[in-house]
Amino acid sequence: MKRALVIVLSVWSAPAAVALTLDIPGPAIRTEEAVMDGRVSLPEGAFADGTLPMRTTEGTVARSAWRLPGASRTLSQVLAPVRSQLDEAGFDVVFECSAVTCGGFDFRFALDLLPAPAMYVDLGRYRYLLAEGPGEALVSVLVSRGGEAQYLHLTSVSRDEGAGVSAEEGSAVPTGPIWDRLRRDGHAVLERVDFDTGSSTLVVAESAALGELARGLQAAPAARIAIVGHTDTDGGLEANLALSRLRAQAVRRTLIDRFDVDPERITAEGVAYLSPRASNATEAGRGANRRVEVVLTE
Repeated sequence: MKRALVIVLSVWSAPAAVALTLDIPGPAIRTEEAVMDGRVSLPEGAFADGTLPMRTTEGTVARSAWRLPGASRTLSQVLAPVRSQLDEAGFDVVFECSAVTCGGFDFRFALDLLPAPAMYVDLGRYRYLLAEGPGEALVSVLVSRGGEAQYLHLTSVSRDEGAGVSAEEGSAVPTGPIWDRLRRDGHAVLERVDFDTGSSTLVVAESAALGELARGLQAAPAARIAIVGHTDTDGGLEANLALSRLRAQAVRRTLIDRFDVDPERITAEGVAYLSPRASNATEAGRGANRRVEVVLTE
């Protein structure tokens, strides 16, 4: 049985505000909604050459996330009826892209979305649309998958009288060796993050790697990371699990205290010697295995 999900987006159309209602066929569960007055920046082009074209506007910003159980439909099939209804309501599509043509990782982490578990985004499988309507109202739509479900995120901006719209040349995205590896592999070793032998005390708290990681998190406000501690096989498993976790927590605390990173965006775990990157039979291998890594989780 087909059910209709009704989403009401308040958009400004002179002389008064009107309601735009979008129907999405099929079962759907609203996972979160947030409405506030303020400013929002929405991508209006693909990421290229280190920049991302953004449309910035002020007004009443409404964000909604929806979970659509099942994954039988393609993302294009989920997005198509929303696009059609926006067209019928007088909206013009400003920009539309899929994961690869959008810019992949860099594009996704410039999006200001409701966080998980309300919204999940597969970095390789998502579609985005930005539309402009009467009175310069804006609506952005993102669809993606997570597990056995599809997710839809809507951001609408109701223009206040006198609020302006500006086109920015571009916004910063994470750069540097660590973020290059995170984009490519999903994880990276934090080089020169060293500890006293058998201790969870950082030898140098102001490492270049931590500074680069923190700057990247500031440039990509939607990114979430896990700090993971690793050890060699010297000592028992339980002791190494505890030590690796304490070292990860020390790095997390340094990012929070010294670099002002939001603690909600960082978790810390330890895996002891259970994920080696070299043989523990040699001193060089043991040295390589004693490390702290960062994992991109969202």
